Amino acid sequence: MRRSHAFLVASVALALLTVTPAKTFITIGSGGYSGTYYPVAVGIAKLINSNLRDIRANAISTGGSLFNVIAIQTGDVQMAMAQNDTCYYAFTGTVVDTVVGKPADRIRGVAALYKQPVHIIVRNGAGIASVADMRGKKVYVGDIGSGTEQNTKLILKTYGLTYDDLGEVVHGKAGVASQLLIDGKIDAMFFSAAVGSSAFVRTAEEGDVTFLSLDQEHLDTLKRKYPFYSQLTVPAGTYPKQTQPFTSVAVSSLLVVSSDLSEEDVYRIAKLLFVDKLDEFKAIRPVLARYFSLDKALEGMSIPLHRGAARLYQERGVQVPAKVAPID
Repeated sequence: MRRSHAFLVASVALALLTVTPAKTFITIGSGGYSGTYYPVAVGIAKLINSNLRDIRANAISTGGSLFNVIAIQTGDVQMAMAQNDTCYYAFTGTVVDTVVGKPADRIRGVAALYKQPVHIIVRNGAGIASVADMRGKKVYVGDIGSGTEQNTKLILKTYGLTYDDLGEVVHGKAGVASQLLIDGKIDAMFFSAAVGSSAFVRTAEEGDVTFLSLDQEHLDTLKRKYPFYSQLTVPAGTYPKQTQPFTSVAVSSLLVVSSDLSEEDVYRIAKLLFVDKLDEFKAIRPVLARYFSLDKALEGMSIPLHRGAARLYQERGVQVPAKVAPID
């Protein structure tokens, strides 16, 4: 009888352990389905759910960087992918009209994952040899609230243009814009995403298009005025039928979280992704395999780190610059 009782107690304890609910629920904001943010966010959620029993994560498609950092501020998401320039403007409440005077001061950095250039693709025959030629043209400028839209506005501004100078401003998902360009229904599109993004591969393969370079004078102006821009050249042959290299500005893609998440949870997630399951993390997308490493994960960081992420870097011997040190 005593043995049966002990077995029953052990069975009940095991059952309770098995069904213990997660103590932390995380929604991860990403971007459109055809970009890189969404599959990266999905991959991160899968790794968290497979390895951290008391944390549950769910990735959702969103409008992109600006939407995501505002959603962190409002508490609608707890983790997100976002461009480093957008993060800085949101955190400081500057430059971008939506956040001027209304800083998103709850966002914290975890890591810079990879560089993403602003791809500018034009329809051959549209008469566009420079951004300056987009006056009067039908142009996709990014989804509303996306980092792409902010990049587009700043690039247009550098060339002396605003939305009012375009023939028609097109918003929406990049996959839809890609099809519009292939079908000849728009003249050009801007899209900030990792090199090799599926939207660009399909556009280049099926459309009669050219990847447009920014000239050096305007590149230098953009880099001088907006310090989170760097310059990146995409080699010829990166995309189907791309016979010439093209050069554009690039930003860093950050993994960011809410300051409301605990130090322990963020530390465990960062350690899982960047140490314990690093190979699986880098296998999520080729761009992570090509560019991510822990010792370079603070290059391009533009906002204060979450204390849990800083703890991991300090533990692994990665110096945390004072400008991104935790503030809480």
